Amino acid sequence: MTKRRIGLLALWALVVIECIVIVSSAWSLIVSRGRVVDAAEVPAGSSTTLIVLGAKSADGEPGVYLRNRLDVAVDLYRSGRIARIVNSGNDADDAGNEVQVMRAYLEARGVPAADIVDDPAGMNTAATCRRAQAEFGIRRALIVTQGFHIGRAVGLCRSEGIDVIGVIAPCDGCSALSTVRNYLREALLSRPRAILNATVG
Repeated sequence: MTKRRIGLLALWALVVIECIVIVSSAWSLIVSRGRVVDAAEVPAGSSTTLIVLGAKSADGEPGVYLRNRLDVAVDLYRSGRIARIVNSGNDADDAGNEVQVMRAYLEARGVPAADIVDDPAGMNTAATCRRAQAEFGIRRALIVTQGFHIGRAVGLCRSEGIDVIGVIAPCDGCSALSTVRNYLREALLSRPRAILNATVG
């Protein structure tokens, strides 16, 4: 294969990747338009059920992304804007027992055990949204995660028939490297895969 042909193939590959990124990013913006708020701006009359998406935990403690999400949940609960918190994540030992860590963190900050629901099989956002509707009968909800992830989360839950509002968690303590990595992964992998999940299941 000549250098010219290799160059053309590389160029076409780049064009295809750019098209995928543009389309999936547009999808994320469109499906979440008007449905994403900061925690202080949760509108009156919203669902009182909050879904917290799992993330890295280790040694019985939530990682920085998960801790920020849980802190939003605690604040919303204490303010009376939510009455039930659904912890959804991968609760396997090799994944850091995310759901157990989430429950312990919430209970330690005053959220009653009875107001916490555990979903230990939320292996990814698509599974969380699917199970929220099918296993827990959720039809309306708030969902909390970081800004780079929120549009996809809203879109996937809406594809399961859930009337959802996304609540943006801050990223206090997140390193610049991990933030950039997450934005790149979201654009190149997660959003394109989410479109497939939302359209073909």
